[in-house]
Amino acid sequence: LLTNQWANVVRWEMRTRMFLRTSEFLWQEGHTAHENREQALAETHRALEMYRACAEEDLALPVIAGEKPENERFPGAVETWSIEAMMQDGKALQAGTSHYLGTNFAHAAGIQFQDREGAQQYCHTTSWGVSTRLIGGVIMTHGDDDGLRVPPAIAPQQIVIIPMLREAPEDADLIEYCQEIVDMFAKLPLTAFGERIRMLLDVKPGKAAAKRWDWVRKGAPIIVEVGPRDMAEGNVAMLRRDRLWNTENGKPAFQFLSRTGFSSQAPSLLEAIQRALYEEACALRDANITRDLTEWQQVVDHFEKGGKYPGWIEVQWSKPTGAALDAVVEKLKAVKLTIRNVPREAAPADGSCIFTGEPASERILIARAY
Repeated sequence: LLTNQWANVVRWEMRTRMFLRTSEFLWQEGHTAHENREQALAETHRALEMYRACAEEDLALPVIAGEKPENERFPGAVETWSIEAMMQDGKALQAGTSHYLGTNFAHAAGIQFQDREGAQQYCHTTSWGVSTRLIGGVIMTHGDDDGLRVPPAIAPQQIVIIPMLREAPEDADLIEYCQEIVDMFAKLPLTAFGERIRMLLDVKPGKAAAKRWDWVRKGAPIIVEVGPRDMAEGNVAMLRRDRLWNTENGKPAFQFLSRTGFSSQAPSLLEAIQRALYEEACALRDANITRDLTEWQQVVDHFEKGGKYPGWIEVQWSKPTGAALDAVVEKLKAVKLTIRNVPREAAPADGSCIFTGEPASERILIARAY
């Protein structure tokens, strides 16, 4: 039984934070019931991979997938898996989770099925979900001092064309010229994102420069300005939102292209912007994961004396349980840290547990988090 739903949820958060912890939020969640453990675990990992692909391929949001430790599991779950993203301030954002619930919830709720021999058996169930928290993740990962930078795959308007109107008779010709560009794009093949390029011809009243900065703040991937001189020469002036400034003169980095050249290059430009945003976020994350700490005091010093944005650390531990795990959690809580997950692609453990000194069994990510 495979159930998907989109729902709103109310939680009485003590302290709300826009997009990340709101009193009411929207989410997508799955609830499934299976005959056995193997099928349920396969669904758990299928959902996790679905979320990883959405985050990385659509949102340009690099994540690390892994299993949560015992103390971070969803209550009642046998296994909890997550995707963790690093924000620009070095904090972690849990971007999605997937849980294998065993038969715990089936026993509690009486979820049974008739097996092949006719007997009643309890289902193995899963639960997984993402929420509007992902919007906050996109803003904090890609935004800059000028506003949003929206990945082309999800941008409502991938290209915005702004004619430089002057309330003059030639405005009609300029609008027609820009509309011809829009019409050219309508005839192009589907893009790598599987659809036509989403375009907007912005003819609302106002100065072109003011409208340009409005779209910069909104994060439109490509912004095009067209003036009477551009029209006369068959050209357009284009801005890539991800590379807004000319580093040599500090001015907007306009590129001047012919109208036909722009229409032929635009699909690959959008792909390049999507890729550049992802690679930029990857570079920031990878440069801010420390892996050479072997003592607890080093961890404390790293986060308390390591500057404003200390990032994450990957350390080795012995996977303690019970009272030993409680002691670890208290240590972490004292310095406002949490274990994010055990990266599924981490190298094998080869040292000692940073908490207990015993032989380590795996590597974990530790960070301050939203």
